Amino acid sequence: MSDNNQLRDVFDAIADPTRRRLIELLAKSEELPLHELTAQFEMGRTAVSKHLTILKEAGLVLDRKVGRETRFRLNASPLREVQDWVAFYSKFWATNMMRLNLLLEEEEE
Repeated sequence: MSDNNQLRDVFDAIADPTRRRLIELLAKSEELPLHELTAQFEMGRTAVSKHLTILKEAGLVLDRKVGRETRFRLNASPLREVQDWVAFYSKFWATNMMRLNLLLEEEEE
């Protein structure tokens, strides 16, 4: 966890497919109310709320009250940690594939 304000690890938060789908939905909209998010899943409002809470704890989701309604929006900046981690391994595999290609070329000669 890179940010001290985060209560939950970003990797833990995105491990669940439902939470990844919530992130995707929020990325496509500026803001969505809970009832619109719930309509996208075959689960109840309480279950969706629990997933949103986990995303909030990881700093991935922000919420605000508008009257009796809670509206949610994505805060994608914590995903930078995931991007950096994946980028490291992309370089790792690219380097190793290049070495393998060189080795195979040497064996062909």
